[in-house]
Amino acid sequence: MDEKLRKQAAASLLKDMEVTAARMRELIVSMPPHDLLGYIYAQHIMKAMADQRNTKGQQEADYPDDLVAENQFLLEYVHAVLASDVAPAVVKFDESQCAELFELGRKLRGQAMFFAMASSAGTKDGIFGPDTSDIEFHAKSTWVMLRGNRYQVLEGEFYHYVLAPHEDVLKEVYGVSASDIAEGFQAMSDSTRSGHANAITVMMDQFKAAKAFAIKQGKPLEHVMEAWAAANKERTKVAEQAIDDVLRGGIANVSLHTKLPAALLADLSYRRGEETEFFAAGDFAGTPYRTLPVRKKPLIQLESDYYAVDPCFIRDAGYRALLHNLLQRKPDYKKTFENRQKVMSEAAFADILAPQLPSARIFQEVYYKNPASNKWSENDTLILVDDVLFLVEAKAGAAATIASPALDFGRHAQSVQDLVLKAYKQCERFFNYLNSADEVPLYHQVDGKYEECGRVRRSDYRVMVPIGLTVESFSPFSAYCKKLPQIEPLLGKHAFVSMSIDDLFVLKRFLPTPGEFAHYMEVRQAAAGIRQAHLFDEFDHLGAYLKKNRFDQTIIDQLKGGKVDMLIWNGMSDLIDKSFEDVDWQRRPFPTQDFPEEVLKLLRALDATRDSGWLSAESHIRNLGNEGRINLNRMLSDLRKTLDRHPARYFLLGGEDDPLFTWLQRDGQRIDWSKVNDKASAAALAVKASSITCIVAEVNPDGTYHRAQLFPVHVPTARTEENSHIYEDATRMAQPARTVNLKLSKKIVPPLKMEKTGRNELCPCGSGKKFKKCHGG
Repeated sequence: MDEKLRKQAAASLLKDMEVTAARMRELIVSMPPHDLLGYIYAQHIMKAMADQRNTKGQQEADYPDDLVAENQFLLEYVHAVLASDVAPAVVKFDESQCAELFELGRKLRGQAMFFAMASSAGTKDGIFGPDTSDIEFHAKSTWVMLRGNRYQVLEGEFYHYVLAPHEDVLKEVYGVSASDIAEGFQAMSDSTRSGHANAITVMMDQFKAAKAFAIKQGKPLEHVMEAWAAANKERTKVAEQAIDDVLRGGIANVSLHTKLPAALLADLSYRRGEETEFFAAGDFAGTPYRTLPVRKKPLIQLESDYYAVDPCFIRDAGYRALLHNLLQRKPDYKKTFENRQKVMSEAAFADILAPQLPSARIFQEVYYKNPASNKWSENDTLILVDDVLFLVEAKAGAAATIASPALDFGRHAQSVQDLVLKAYKQCERFFNYLNSADEVPLYHQVDGKYEECGRVRRSDYRVMVPIGLTVESFSPFSAYCKKLPQIEPLLGKHAFVSMSIDDLFVLKRFLPTPGEFAHYMEVRQAAAGIRQAHLFDEFDHLGAYLKKNRFDQTIIDQLKGGKVDMLIWNGMSDLIDKSFEDVDWQRRPFPTQDFPEEVLKLLRALDATRDSGWLSAESHIRNLGNEGRINLNRMLSDLRKTLDRHPARYFLLGGEDDPLFTWLQRDGQRIDWSKVNDKASAAALAVKASSITCIVAEVNPDGTYHRAQLFPVHVPTARTEENSHIYEDATRMAQPARTVNLKLSKKIVPPLKMEKTGRNELCPCGSGKKFKKCHGG
């Protein structure tokens, strides 16, 4: 598009947005807020009921698919108008005006998205180089569309963790503990998440009780309602509240649905007409590109109660607003506050993921002499677990500015610089230090002096992951930061990963073992190194991993040929989302990748033994696709069953590229390590592999795995008199009748372990037999 025409289009869209927003303001202020809220929230119920009917065979769409997002957008405007306008003397609810309001909300969202395109397209270069235009568009579109990209059921856990350092001051200022506040935020989320269902249940129970009372009296229901109400005053009061929840937005009334003190709720709330900036004269007046009031104070005071009109921003903006007001009330706490935030954020990764990092060596506030500058440098947290290294640089500040990218993209860009690039640069310095010598010393600062606290050899670590960690969610920039031209893989191979504390609470549930987590981070890092691939946030990455395992390799295959500038994967987080939607989510197992039982036993034995290199062994197995896992399972099962006749069995799976040699030793029998090493070396030579992954498992014929470990094997490169027997053995192994050489594709998608195979269904091992006759016996 011609630059002049593009600017004209953007200006026209801006004017249209202002007109639409002004009409929305006029409609919202003219209606009673409680009734309007009740009407908007009721659409959620109607949409859910329509969806339920559709799943039972009704094909017509009663409501648009994105109605929830549209309602959310509209609620932001309800909050903005209530905060900006005093209550008029006369208001009247009008359903036809509500219909117009919904239509205007859809229209304004569309206008805002077109404006994001038109206004960003002209950016030729900038702080992010040639990608500035693309990043600017994402910043603007996300500003308009992204809401509540966290799981409501985990709000209490998040707030409990991040507020715990300020326990004493919270009690002093608000009279409640960090746990009390965390429970209050969880109650807010629960109220909007399940409040309607709970209220309807109460109403139905009350109706049944009243009907039973009428039957007992032998009178029609309408004739006994007054008497029943008089005899059940408390139950009647509960029913009235349930009706208010359903019809008048009562589920948003945090004064009733939480135990949070009025002082705290007041700090998070606007009074009617208190906000003066959103609709003030000037460019973008009243449009989504002004800073919505809900981003600054997420609650609104209506009469004597406080309401979370917009349930998503009470989560997205609540944390920042709470801490801001805490410091407003106690300004002398600022220095201590910042120090506590620093300590909390730097410890978060290792603290929250403690089960995934067993026996890890953890160094916090690591100092070293930077060879480039000859000055002391510092890093936040270094975690060493087996042959995996995590370097975590934590940023405890706000994850995103509340300034609009349309009004001040430079400030938005600076936010990215502060949160991503500073962490990246700190990681880069440390990785360069690791690369400066075979072994480097680490130091702690004690009483102003530097004391050596450990040494690290880069060669000891198969995987090294530099991580930038924010307290608040930084989506979508956390996943999109790889587009920044300044960010390159460290030392040419270790891609930088950005995530938030929010993400960690989810990852620890879906990846409960060290092997699962370490392997996910390997794959996640590999995906982070593919600039052209875009997944929205951490949960899209997690969903892609659970569904496709080595999804990074799938992406690489899709990008082959160089015809695609950007590859976008959408909706990969759906199975993560659904896991938290169920009322019984805490009692249900989370989706996981599927492994055959014998392979699972081997993985569990590796995890239980945790001998040196166990994560490498797990990684090799977890890299396998479905076919490879089935092949490995069959060999383990078949040979393990013969251990009652043989003290040991072995097999080789795979070809020239990273084969897997497995030695099964009958438990209680001494392992002849010389023989094991010779057989493994011969196996590598047989398939012409320069390296080989080797595992020894001690197991009973009945299938009980006692221990398993990785062991290193030297593959000879030249035949000598001493190793000639290995070469002769390799020749025998290479004979077609003796070789088990199964290709184990990493790109085959392993199925999710969601349902068990029926006994009369075909066995998934590919034998062609029924499951009950094959592996289901």
